[in-house]
Amino acid sequence: MKLHPQPFGMIQSGRKTIELRLYDEKRQRIHPGDTIRFVNTVDEREQIEVEVIRLHCFENFRELYKKLPLLQCGYTEQNLDTAAAEDMNAYYSPAKQKEYGVVGIEISRK
Repeated sequence: MKLHPQPFGMIQSGRKTIELRLYDEKRQRIHPGDTIRFVNTVDEREQIEVEVIRLHCFENFRELYKKLPLLQCGYTEQNLDTAAAEDMNAYYSPAKQKEYGVVGIEISRK
């Protein structure tokens, strides 16, 4: 899976342990114990392998944001107060969220 540099760095450092995605056909094939390779979109030579610990499935990001610890999802103490489920609309339309649902992929560095 491709990641922008900031979330890539947060996973690399261990601060981000839940990756948020649309629960589309590709993500529905992911199971606990699987390995995911994240690739930095700016430098594709930078890659991280992680193990899937658990999948947290929800109807939409609004429900996900209520249930999961946002500091593990890529937010920081500095931007936690302004975190909003609508932030994810930039990546996944509300129509796609309704069609597929969403998932928080809990991961651990290998």
